[in-house]
Amino acid sequence: MSKPKVLFVCLGNICRSPTAEAVFRHKARLAGLDVEIDSAGTGGWHRGELPDERAREAGTRRGYSFAGQTARPVEQDDFEIFDFILAMDRRNRAELLSKAPENARHKVKLFLEYGTSSEAEVPDPYYGGARGFEHVLDLIEDAGDGLIRTLQQSP
Repeated sequence: MSKPKVLFVCLGNICRSPTAEAVFRHKARLAGLDVEIDSAGTGGWHRGELPDERAREAGTRRGYSFAGQTARPVEQDDFEIFDFILAMDRRNRAELLSKAPENARHKVKLFLEYGTSSEAEVPDPYYGGARGFEHVLDLIEDAGDGLIRTLQQSP
């Protein structure tokens, strides 16, 4: 496999998927993996905005950088470009599958499939309190470790 390309996707690309991008970028660097990493939203209403301040604060406390990130919607080209298109929840996954060409549908998965948590979805912390952002980080760190192991085992 050439350099793997991973796209994390949530609803607006301001909380969960930019957090996954920041965490996974850090973990891939520590693991010595050369991976292209990006994030996007199924909706485009936050285009150009920075990640949510609460997400950035929670992630920064754990040592992650959100530098250079701005929200963008999923584009049709993403289905061709990325090898892994990882949705944060079932609604995001369904939306992605409705747009994916037949030959790219196998790339679309729930991100937490790579984790050890019994939870299937990364809950949207937008309307919750600070604890929600910490929980999102816990889930993303765990699934990120699993994705690292998957990429390390790929030929």
